[in-house]
Amino acid sequence: MLNAKSIMHMDLDTFFVSVERKEDSRLVGKPILIGGKERGVVASCSYEARAYGIHSAMSMKLAMRLCPHAIVVRGDTDRYTYYSQMVTEIIKERVPLYEKTSIDEFYIDLTGIDRFFGCYKMGSELREAIIDETGLPISFGMAINKTVAKVGTGEAKPNGHKHIIAGTEKEFLAPLSVRKIPMVGGKTFMLLHNLGVRYVKNLQETPVHMLQTVLGKNGILLWQKANGIDYAPVIPYSEQKSMSTEQTFGSDTTDPHFLRSVLVSMTEKLAFQLRNEQKLTACVTVKVRYTDFETHTMQARIPYSSSDHVLIKKVKELFERVYHRRILVRLIGVKFSHLVHGSHQISLFEDSEEMINLYQAVDRMKRRFGSGSVQRAIGMGVTHRDFNPFNGLGSGKRA
Repeated sequence: MLNAKSIMHMDLDTFFVSVERKEDSRLVGKPILIGGKERGVVASCSYEARAYGIHSAMSMKLAMRLCPHAIVVRGDTDRYTYYSQMVTEIIKERVPLYEKTSIDEFYIDLTGIDRFFGCYKMGSELREAIIDETGLPISFGMAINKTVAKVGTGEAKPNGHKHIIAGTEKEFLAPLSVRKIPMVGGKTFMLLHNLGVRYVKNLQETPVHMLQTVLGKNGILLWQKANGIDYAPVIPYSEQKSMSTEQTFGSDTTDPHFLRSVLVSMTEKLAFQLRNEQKLTACVTVKVRYTDFETHTMQARIPYSSSDHVLIKKVKELFERVYHRRILVRLIGVKFSHLVHGSHQISLFEDSEEMINLYQAVDRMKRRFGSGSVQRAIGMGVTHRDFNPFNGLGSGKRA
């Protein structure tokens, strides 16, 4: 196919488990569960554990019931971030354009490289370089677009590679389960299953208007993906270093309850932004500017998190340390820095299953009705005060 793109998708196999095995070879070949508390959930698991029906985000209690002899390893986000950055640097040095979509997943655009060097050969050598330099297994798929490349990676696992030749996308996808298509979650799968649509071939043969009737705009997108159509570009990767928000008051204040309320509201909105963008922060900063424009800041390192209850607690602690109660306050701000990419699972090590379910439910409501639709009671009264209308509460600034 003339002018076809060459898109490569790379995924580190059972990343957390592989890192732990690199650090402790006694874990090789054994069913491993990565997670935190007994009442928490499985952040990741080995293929040996998956053979017992265990999967990520399953409750640890159920996972241990399915496989009582599984070895539970507490997650170490700092170590995972270190290896993720190592892989990122290897990719950065060798390819012209890449996109990092999570702590262990990358898209690479090699279009045009065929003029000088075979794309598939280059992709294979990049994979070998990552394995040699990090000791971690990694799989990749190569195709004309992101969707087919990602599905190809899934078919290449564990620790393999697959090239879907341009023009063979539909043929490659047809015999696969509809679960293989990115964007098909549990609910969509059950809906399609009840309609008799179990394989990608069934989706390919289903009239697009019928899928649109059942799934709305997502029906059109699903039909396109099933037919190997995807125009999404590889977006050049750049690490976001921080996100922040500030609030200048129309009237300076010394009301500590009001100031805490504003900080809680700010923190909630920034934390939601973190989760929405699948990021975590390891450094929290609180800023207070007084009526004479003197500005004080206080920051602290924390374990990587995007959870409201963790971040709000730290913000409150920092505020109490930096705030001088007798001086009028003109501005306050919150900043999260030392951001890292990572799917939501990286933050599952500390949270209980109940807490995770609560956050997921709240975030769904915020996405549907707006970030301010659900908030803690302490932050609900802040809108009744005299704010500067040109410095909106919760507006996330990026650095």
